[in-house]
Amino acid sequence: QVQLEESGGGLVQAGGSLRLSCAASGRTFNIYRMGWYRQVPGKEREFVADITWSGGTTSYSDSVKGRFTVSRDNAKSTVYLQMNSLKPEDTTTYYCYARAYGSDYWGKGTLVTVSS
Repeated sequence: QVQLEESGGGLVQAGGSLRLSCAASGRTFNIYRMGWYRQVPGKEREFVADITWSGGTTSYSDSVKGRFTVSRDNAKSTVYLQMNSLKPEDTTTYYCYARAYGSDYWGKGTLVTVSS
């Protein structure tokens, strides 16, 4: 099993920045990809960004490309999401996920609120 703990959400003004963190614990040696999704209540979960554990290949949704940066610290089993130039439409709950061989794991989510 893998446990994920997110931190870093909060309230920020439009144009501001936040950094989300997600620390993995447990059987982390099976993880090969980690990243972030977000979900507005009543809508499907939306992919935001992810990164491979070896090699550090990144992927981004078009809606955040150029504004958000995903990175990882293998030694700490932690993935980060640096969010710059935040917009009110980025307001929602952000979920960390970890993809391991045979299983996906999810964090409980952290709320990001961007005021206009």
